[in-house]
Amino acid sequence: MSRYINPFTDWGFKRLFGQEFSKDLLISFLNDLFEGELHIKDVTFKDKEQLADTKDLRGCIYDVFCETDDGKHFIVEMQNNRTVNFVNRTLCYASKAITSQREKEKTKDEPTFYELVPVYVVSFMNFLPHAEDEVSEFKTDVMLREKGSEEAFTDKLRFIYLNLPLFKKKAEECVTDFEKWIYVLKHMATLERIPFETQKKIFKRLAEVADSRCLSKEEMEKYEESQRQVTNYNLGMYSAWQEGNQKGKIEGIAKGIAKGRTEGELSKSLSIAHNLLLMGMSLEQVSQVTGLTKEQLKEMKKG
Repeated sequence: MSRYINPFTDWGFKRLFGQEFSKDLLISFLNDLFEGELHIKDVTFKDKEQLADTKDLRGCIYDVFCETDDGKHFIVEMQNNRTVNFVNRTLCYASKAITSQREKEKTKDEPTFYELVPVYVVSFMNFLPHAEDEVSEFKTDVMLREKGSEEAFTDKLRFIYLNLPLFKKKAEECVTDFEKWIYVLKHMATLERIPFETQKKIFKRLAEVADSRCLSKEEMEKYEESQRQVTNYNLGMYSAWQEGNQKGKIEGIAKGIAKGRTEGELSKSLSIAHNLLLMGMSLEQVSQVTGLTKEQLKEMKKG
């Protein structure tokens, strides 16, 4: 058992970023993520039922209602784990968060007209992207903009994808607090000590919350079950990849053999046709004997 929990199990992710007792970690992480843009003073978990234990690996997704120092509000949708059509899924959840505001607005005695708070989707991607994936950088920050302009068209919708395998910095190379967060989260399950504790006290707090030795028996059982789910999921994905890869190899070999046969037969027919033409047979006669078309024979004669 490693000293610190794996933050990319559903249970570990929720312990760090999805509970009241550890919301100071979430506030600090989000403030470092949005450094220079805004400063969050408090967060509220909109739907605590979404923080219940899950039995699958669809990923941890929940709404966090954020309030900034200057009185602004926005919703953050946090999520973890790979799914099929990952980016499409983030679009669906962001759309749901937008439309649910409108539905609640309709129930008011005096409804307003589409007064929406912004929705930001922050996605942790602890897996390498596929070649066809839209996300190919460590940090991909997407907003709605007018084509050809750098100005935001609206601030109501934003997607931030953090692909940890593409973060290559070593501990000593991390300069910003956000980079330090990413380094710790990426390597937490293998660390013997959380770095940066003396530089920023939130990392000492993180070490306390993430220390597996401090878990109760019940918490440890839930964490171990979450780890087993991750292991089984990854084994299933690897088996499927192996099966598909092997199938692709077999199909490739079969296609190569078929192509070789076809090319060999064509070469043999061309050789026979060449000899027959030298013997003075007409194109029509040679075509009947070899199965080659007159056009193929004419091209051969030109050559």
